[in-house]
Amino acid sequence: MIYGIGTDICDIRRIRASLERHGERFAQKILSDAELTTWQARSQRWPERGVRYLATRFSAKEAFSKAIGLGMRMPMTWRLCELGQLPSGQPTIVLHGELKAWFEAKGLSAHVSLTDETDYAASFCVVEVISKTGI
Repeated sequence: MIYGIGTDICDIRRIRASLERHGERFAQKILSDAELTTWQARSQRWPERGVRYLATRFSAKEAFSKAIGLGMRMPMTWRLCELGQLPSGQPTIVLHGELKAWFEAKGLSAHVSLTDETDYAASFCVVEVISKTGI
């Protein structure tokens, strides 16, 4: 059963401007430790790729926060929600701390899709209640 659906579109130019204004501090606010390491590596090799990486994570976390119905209110925080990747390359939501405990207590599962093109990053997230009967 669907618990919630969230979508977000992010203007990559806005993310770039925030990075220019606030530097790495902006990325540290949005990204988990693992994401921050990836962002730093991508930014060093190709700065534009780093901006796009940050924009897609920003968008996906916004979409997830809408799908769970909390927005950016506790226990939902930028850093407790992480975008990981399955071996197949499929993006996945990885939760930490209080947000993970809240999500698991509700018996929820998340599916996320993200993309970027020229000036925009977009994400779509579906959160469902895990069936206790396996159906």
